[in-house]
Amino acid sequence: MRTVYEFSVKDRKGKEVSLKEYANEVLLIVNTATKCGFTPQYEELEKLYEKYHAQGFEVLDFPCNQFGSQAPGTDESIHQFCKTTFGTEFPRFKKVKVNGDDADQLFKFLKDQKGFAGFDPAHKLTPVLEEILAKDAPDYKETSDIKWNFTKFLTNKRGQVVARFEPTESLDNIAKQIEELL
Repeated sequence: MRTVYEFSVKDRKGKEVSLKEYANEVLLIVNTATKCGFTPQYEELEKLYEKYHAQGFEVLDFPCNQFGSQAPGTDESIHQFCKTTFGTEFPRFKKVKVNGDDADQLFKFLKDQKGFAGFDPAHKLTPVLEEILAKDAPDYKETSDIKWNFTKFLTNKRGQVVARFEPTESLDNIAKQIEELL
């Protein structure tokens, strides 16, 4: 079975990092943006990181500018914004593309492992997302493409993708699944 450990990514300074460095840890891999309605999730992600990091949990942050150009700026300016505004300490990597022919290989793999999970109908931003997505791609629910910023993939300690969470998913629900894997 394929795992995320087969992939290497670039840190925000451009250095190659093998995901094997995170072997035996539970990972939450997230595509993020600094100018998005979901950007306050950085604070919640940091709380998860602080709560579970010592038990073998990592948040891997991949800024992405593909959704409404909501991750402008350089990798370093994004990093400084996140540290200053939300106090994030988890690893942040180089900006990536998550959809399309030039999508990062890690994200192609993640999408192959877990398709679109559906938006939480109770979330206040769900109608906005559905309207935006339906205009551009009426069949958006049928594809595994990442739909928006703050889509999250959870892996177990063996590097296997076990869940996908859309940006509207409650972080409390995600925390429960993290605890089960730790």
